[in-house]
Amino acid sequence: MVNQRGHGGVNFDSLDKKQGEFSRATEREQSLNQELWALHQSLLLNMGQHWNIHSLVTLKRQALMKLLYLDHIYKMALDVPGIICEFGVQWGGTLAQLINLRGMYEPYNYGRTIVGFDTFEGFVDIDSRDGQLLSTGDFATTSNYDVTLERLLVIHESFSPLSHIKKFELVKGDAAVTIEPWLKNNPHALIAMAIFDMDVYKPTKEVLERIRPRLTKGSLLVFDELNCPQYPGETIALAEVLGLPNVRLRRYIHSPYAAWVVVGDTTT
Repeated sequence: MVNQRGHGGVNFDSLDKKQGEFSRATEREQSLNQELWALHQSLLLNMGQHWNIHSLVTLKRQALMKLLYLDHIYKMALDVPGIICEFGVQWGGTLAQLINLRGMYEPYNYGRTIVGFDTFEGFVDIDSRDGQLLSTGDFATTSNYDVTLERLLVIHESFSPLSHIKKFELVKGDAAVTIEPWLKNNPHALIAMAIFDMDVYKPTKEVLERIRPRLTKGSLLVFDELNCPQYPGETIALAEVLGLPNVRLRRYIHSPYAAWVVVGDTTT
């Protein structure tokens, strides 16, 4: 945990490495967050079979924003053929919601495979271009979590049509290493949307370079930490591979660092 005390009780650049999020919350907000978590735990077992709906009573604004953002970018990819890749899965919250969104918007598009790449052991290699706050092994999940996540995603997929057809894949390992053999084993795969949430320079740059031949005009490249001072490596990787003057970046109005590129979009 890195804390730099600011004015008004704000912990600037406070990094919760277990959850993988920076926080600029005040001490009061952190205390309320802990109270909300305790209430969530105490209520959950009493909510019955509709617990998943009733538990929305503890859903925070930030989580709702994430869901609305995923809905927004998913709808932009609906008319683009190909698969969806997420590079940097961690606990799999985004993958799970992508599967749910597919079930809502295109339940019979069994060609829309969703593929997640992650080490599940945290950062493999930190580069000098990644700043001073990150360390090897940060944001690791629990041991063998990929097995648990596989089961979770199977369950999510089972609530939509054509659930007998598996339409997701987890690729365990350093994406900078696994992406090349995966592409060779899947020569058919067009990439409609690639979500980059690896945070650091080397794998972001390596994957961007490798997947470029599988992108079409209209494919989306989505980034979670662009223009973020705590994660400079992601911006540097994009600048070196595509060149910032060559892309039209767009942002989501409710998130400070989420941004995307539509391949072939040269409008100003």
